[in-house]
Amino acid sequence: MNNLKLAWRNLWRNRRRTLITSASIFFAVFFALLMRSLQLGSYDHMYKNAIESYTGYLQVQHKDFWDEKIVDNTFPYEPELEQQILKDANVEAAIPRFESFALASNGPQTKGVLVMGVDPEKEKYLSGVLDRMVKYHLSPEAIKKIKLDAGIPDKVKELLSLFENSAYTNAGRLQLDLGISDQEAPGLMPDIERYCRFDNGRIQMGEPGVWVGHKLSQYLKLGRGDTIVLISQGYHGSTAAGKYEIKGIVKLPLPDIDNKIIYLPLDICQTLFNADGNLTSLALAVKDNRDKAISGTLERIQGLIPGDQKVMEWREMNDVMVSQMEADNKSGMIMLGILYLVIAFGVFGTVLMLTAERRREFGVLVAIGMQKKKLASIMTLEMFLIGLLGILAGALVASVLILYGVDHPLIFKGEMAKMFEDYGFEPKMAFWPIDTYYIWQMVIVGIMVLIAIGYPLRKIFRLKVVNALKA
Repeated sequence: MNNLKLAWRNLWRNRRRTLITSASIFFAVFFALLMRSLQLGSYDHMYKNAIESYTGYLQVQHKDFWDEKIVDNTFPYEPELEQQILKDANVEAAIPRFESFALASNGPQTKGVLVMGVDPEKEKYLSGVLDRMVKYHLSPEAIKKIKLDAGIPDKVKELLSLFENSAYTNAGRLQLDLGISDQEAPGLMPDIERYCRFDNGRIQMGEPGVWVGHKLSQYLKLGRGDTIVLISQGYHGSTAAGKYEIKGIVKLPLPDIDNKIIYLPLDICQTLFNADGNLTSLALAVKDNRDKAISGTLERIQGLIPGDQKVMEWREMNDVMVSQMEADNKSGMIMLGILYLVIAFGVFGTVLMLTAERRREFGVLVAIGMQKKKLASIMTLEMFLIGLLGILAGALVASVLILYGVDHPLIFKGEMAKMFEDYGFEPKMAFWPIDTYYIWQMVIVGIMVLIAIGYPLRKIFRLKVVNALKA
């Protein structure tokens, strides 16, 4: 106890030295936690975008469909089986889908597209496509009108050209991209919204009509009310062809999907491919999406379905993305390792400075009779307290920023947002909530401090009093 009191008092005999040493540990913990939280949060955000926009967490499919995605590898829709699946405690809804590929055409413009037959009412449990309908569109005509408005600031007019033909599902994102502050919004946004408002329609079961991805509509030069032609191969080699009116435009968070997707009412899509009553998949919306819960649900559902069908979980259906994320995670760990290396040198440097400054003090203490063992134990306690102060302070400040960032992710705007979208990413970086990674970052920094303690201890036990007194 006496050693602890002496160590605590020694810390504050030279506050500046203590604060410098603690600061090096503080920044080590702070940057390590912040970097890891952003990395894990961004991965989770990308996973959710891919899963919730397209595949879902679980799907019932024909056993051969995933390896050979043709219309022949479909299965009949059985309401009785769906009701059995819905009895599972972790299944919230079963969403029937019919998925295939086709050639979409508008005059000379053609493109291979993903045709998704959906029940619009049930899709709200999974992809939430109704919430992704375009509400605002910065068309050249809309931009021209906005620029003629004398009340619009020049800085906004400059950004309009950068985001020409961009589409938005909410006014908040439009405001952000145009660099309009919350204070300016009440005076500017109503006029801008009026100029670029986009009226969308809905598709309904039994009524021919399609929703088209925003980027696909730009490529094919199509808008609401235009006609799109779809040509493909139907069930058992039959010809699938049809003309449909575009009822609306959707914007999905995954640009790769947004660039090729067309939504049809499920029954109309089945008719197009001559596969009435068949499905390519029955996607399941789950209540608990943790890996353990997903595995348990998969095993239970597998026991209900016929032998020619199987249940697939999201990792199998997104194996390329999972592999890419794991590779990126490894590179992120390397970057974190480099950060730790830099931090370790910083911590060691401050300990080196601290030891050099106190060399004469150590010599005096040993000369008047203090045992080197006792001096070493006090020094160890001092470094432990300095390390504890730095680690706790770093974790506390990082926690405040991370907890704020969980509810307020980093959303890029302007040219940075445009760059993200050009590379196929949503211009957004999310934070991961406080989890076990917190403990590991603090433990690693703590180990660095313990290793650094070895230097002053070595100097104390090898101390030559005469030389130390001359320092």
